[in-house]
Amino acid sequence: MFETPEIKLLTGFCSITFGETIENVKKIVGPPEEIQQLTNELLNTSSTVYHYWDLGYSLFFDTTKNNTFCSVELDNKEAVLFNTKLFNLKEKEIIQLLKVNGFKLSDTETHEWGEKRLSFDEAGLDCYFENQKLVSVNFGIIDTGENFYYFPN
Repeated sequence: MFETPEIKLLTGFCSITFGETIENVKKIVGPPEEIQQLTNELLNTSSTVYHYWDLGYSLFFDTTKNNTFCSVELDNKEAVLFNTKLFNLKEKEIIQLLKVNGFKLSDTETHEWGEKRLSFDEAGLDCYFENQKLVSVNFGIIDTGENFYYFPN
C-alpha cells in the first residue's frame, strides 16, 4: 500500500510503472477488493480492472497487451500531482498547475447530468468535476496508434 497516492503522468502511479504485469502489481499493492472485466466493442478494447475501493483507486490492465498496467481511475482525496494535493484545487488552479508543468488543456465537456471533464491529452489525464469540485481523475499511457502504446522511460 502507498502512504500518499502519487500521480506520475505518462509514467505510472506511485511506485508502479505503466507496462507492469498484473503479477508484479499485486506484489506491490496486494490483492484487489474486486476484479472486473470491461470490453468496449466500439473501441475494440478490453481491460481487467483491479478495484481498491477502500484506498480510492482502480488499476486498469490492457488485456490486448498481455494484461499490462495502462491506467488509473482515482478519487483518493490525498492524491498528489507535482507535489500538490490535486483534490484541493479548483478548475483554474488545475489548469495552471498542468500549464506550468508543460501540459495544456486540450478539451472540456459538460454532460447533461452536470459532470464536467477537463482533458489534458498530452498528459494522458482527465479530471472530472461535480458542483465545481474535483471528484475523480483518470490517467494513463497515451495510445499513439493501433496496437501501439507509448511507455515513457
